[in-house]
Amino acid sequence: MAVDLLRSVRRGPIFLVLLTGNALAVAAAIAAAAPSAGGAQSRSTIGRTWPIAEPDALAEIEAKVATLPRDMSKAFGPRDKWSALKAAPLGVAGADRVRSVIPFYTLEFDITLPGGKTLYPKGFTFNPLTYVNLPQRLVVVHPRDLGWALRNARGSDFILLSALGGQSGDAIDLSEKTGRAIYILEERVKQRLGLTVAPVIVKQSGTRLVLTEFGPKSRASATGGAQ
Repeated sequence: MAVDLLRSVRRGPIFLVLLTGNALAVAAAIAAAAPSAGGAQSRSTIGRTWPIAEPDALAEIEAKVATLPRDMSKAFGPRDKWSALKAAPLGVAGADRVRSVIPFYTLEFDITLPGGKTLYPKGFTFNPLTYVNLPQRLVVVHPRDLGWALRNARGSDFILLSALGGQSGDAIDLSEKTGRAIYILEERVKQRLGLTVAPVIVKQSGTRLVLTEFGPKSRASATGGAQ
């Protein structure tokens, strides 16, 4: 799952900002979008260059995973007891509803240029969607609605499980059974995206996130109008 998540982050840079709330990723996103001090950026190579000597991060993770025991329950107990697999709870959508959210982010430290000049000060608030795009939709469901999610999710969508009545579902087991990568909804993701009920599909529209919630009638239909 860690390897799958890393691949997913590579495909969608905004997950570093929206989902993890990683301040370093935020800084990188802003710095990459900021204009250079000299105006138009140059692509010329100046001075000597060397090949990158650092090993590939994904390859390192895969190598580490290969050394771990296949049955992790012997070391950590049954998976249903793992706190890392406990999803954040959401209520049940009582009706179809569409609303939008602007995921503002506030910097936790100063971002400075190499010369020491402050580019963006601590406390600067901005909308990450101004700088990056979310190529995938997020399909957030309770475990009981996973079948609905599988019918409605596109191949590029991320499926996230939320808890209902203390039941989070086993994302690892369900991924193996369905052949589809399934993740859990973390509390910080829930808060950052302003999620309150499920099922809900989250997608970007310009500089906003559009949250489409599906009530009982839509959940009972074959496609739920999610496409």
